[in-house]
Amino acid sequence: MSLFKKFFGAGHEAGDEQHENELQSGNFSHLPVDEMFTHHFRKNGGKFLYCESLTEVREHFLDILEENDWFESQVMCFEPKLFSMLDENKLVYDKPENPIFLLASCENLIADEGSVLFSSNQIKQKKPQELPVNIVILATTSQIVQSKSDGLREIKKRYEKDYPTNITTIKYFEKAKEEDFLHYGSAAKNLYLLLLEDQ
Repeated sequence: MSLFKKFFGAGHEAGDEQHENELQSGNFSHLPVDEMFTHHFRKNGGKFLYCESLTEVREHFLDILEENDWFESQVMCFEPKLFSMLDENKLVYDKPENPIFLLASCENLIADEGSVLFSSNQIKQKKPQELPVNIVILATTSQIVQSKSDGLREIKKRYEKDYPTNITTIKYFEKAKEEDFLHYGSAAKNLYLLLLEDQ
């Protein structure tokens, strides 16, 4: 049984209480990476929708568009494999002047800090501050890794020759109530994650 199914309430099992105690105590070292990512991602203000199929991915994407009234909007998207989702919903992505949101995949999801790892393959040479405030990410559960260094190792393995540039993470998904040094220089994003189960 998928940990995501368990996490989202498909019944109690032995060990659920132990996981709950670990979450409350702040001890995440023994948690599986997918559960650790979920906890940190939500704590950072991210919203995610768990999907068991590509059909669900498309349905949840439509829900996001409806919730925010983003139909017929301009969208930033650099990945041709995602254009069909935009075409289906009459969204303009060819040289947008004022994009409402970014639609992208990612390199990895970083469990120990709940962040999303991008490269030039998803965001070209744009800095996080140059991206729209709203971001919709498509990722799979197999992209979840323990730490940033694991993510960088995955990138190295994945691209033996055409190594991407502009490798960066986005971690904060809501504006901090009080500015503190941890948020200094970071651009808070309103981020939705469509997470497809592929394991």
